[in-house]
Amino acid sequence: MSDEPQQDSPVNALETLEERLGEVIQLCEQLREENRQLREQNATVLAERARLLEDNERARSKVEAMLERIRTMEQG
Repeated sequence: MSDEPQQDSPVNALETLEERLGEVIQLCEQLREENRQLREQNATVLAERARLLEDNERARSKVEAMLERIRTMEQG
């Protein structure tokens, strides 16, 4: 038998665990940043949607007003 540590020694297991923990921490940081960006994009999309709904409502009101004027002109 040799005096070298085996592959599955507690020291190697601890080093492997430490590496994996570092990878998990890095992944958490990446996911946190991605989540922040997605929340920001979502807020932008919601604001754009609200603006488009307002624009659509204004256009609908204008079309209705034009139709009403046409009806009034046809009756007059």
